[in-house]
Amino acid sequence: MDGSFPVDGNQVSDVVGVGFGPSNLALAVAVAEHNEAVGPEERLRARFLERQPDFGWHRGMLLPDTTLQVSFLKDLVSLRNPRSSFSFISYLHDRNRLVDFVNHQCFFPSRREYHDYLEWVAGRFVDSVHYDHDVVDVLPVHEGPDVVAFDVVAVQGGAGATRRLRTRNVVLAPGLEPVLPQGITPSDRVWHSSELLHRLDGFRDRLPDRPRFVVVGAGQSAAEVMAHLHGVFPKATVRSVCSRYGFAPADDSPFVNQLFDPAAVDEFFEAALPARENILRVHAGTNYSAVDGDLISELYRRSYQERVSGEPRLHFERLARVVATEERDEEVSVSVLSLTDGRVTDRGCDVVVLATGYRPRDALRPLGQLAALCKLDANGWPRVERNYRITTTETVRAGIYLQGGTEHSHGLSSTLLSNLAVRSGEITRALAAP
Repeated sequence: MDGSFPVDGNQVSDVVGVGFGPSNLALAVAVAEHNEAVGPEERLRARFLERQPDFGWHRGMLLPDTTLQVSFLKDLVSLRNPRSSFSFISYLHDRNRLVDFVNHQCFFPSRREYHDYLEWVAGRFVDSVHYDHDVVDVLPVHEGPDVVAFDVVAVQGGAGATRRLRTRNVVLAPGLEPVLPQGITPSDRVWHSSELLHRLDGFRDRLPDRPRFVVVGAGQSAAEVMAHLHGVFPKATVRSVCSRYGFAPADDSPFVNQLFDPAAVDEFFEAALPARENILRVHAGTNYSAVDGDLISELYRRSYQERVSGEPRLHFERLARVVATEERDEEVSVSVLSLTDGRVTDRGCDVVVLATGYRPRDALRPLGQLAALCKLDANGWPRVERNYRITTTETVRAGIYLQGGTEHSHGLSSTLLSNLAVRSGEITRALAAP
């Protein structure tokens, strides 16, 4: 092979994971269990690079009393290996809470507890993960005209040192990035919901006695932010700006939930493009701009009781969208466009929270010039094989795998927790194949 060896030494990894959120954490579990079941020569050497200084998953939205939207059985491993020591059940046993959780009679743990579970699993891989490392390039390693390995180049945040890891395969888990309304720029008083708790912690002393919040969005995060602000600030007014008529419940009925079964991935992958597009369109309400029914009822209950008392603090501006924000002195002016009559109304507030969702990050961005060797479909998305390997030119013999960003090829579960366990097992089998 040409090119210099990695600064970490001459040993070549079998896989380097870019990102260490839930997806690649599940991959680390699958690789570890594979290694336990095979002989030394068949074991996989896996390493991971993560830009955050330590493990974290949506920390800014770990609101009290919010729960996971999927069953605890859809953890990092149980649907693939229910006897695993990495399961949520094993975590509860280790924390001495298993009996208490059973008595709780709930399939949906709090987000804080589930985050603690993920941290508990991540703590078992500290020797395999380089935190505070931002991947800036993936370089091809040639043997003649063929690409037989990659050098993954990362910069350590605090020290600025460069680390280079050589690997036969790379697994990209780019995660999600916040979406902002067109023309709106975050600022000191305009936040995306992903930053909510971090921003509030440093902003409380600057809020007036009767703070005014505007929450933009129609999905679960928007409803959770409204409920949190309304509860934490008992004198606050909280205004929802929603492009729909109001919060709509998520379609989580048992038959529709089968969309997130492992078998549904096969059905979606084998479907023709029009059928795929129809599935994504018809069943968008399972995931996008959809809210837990109990939370909708709770917000309506609060709003109704305030109308009875004559002291409304919850306000709902429906069929509307924010078109501009402007900070003036100690407040924000929010321009709200009515989608019914086209009029624009300015609303003054102290903080705007944009609960406007996320989109998959550009999966190919870390690859640099290597991205040119990846084949794209007619819509410009990476062509991805059933085992999540990106289709490349014939000269690339090393593997590039994608976790997340595959909704176009593998269906609605691609950006969710539902299929992590099975997907990580499928990728591990592909990595271990001769």
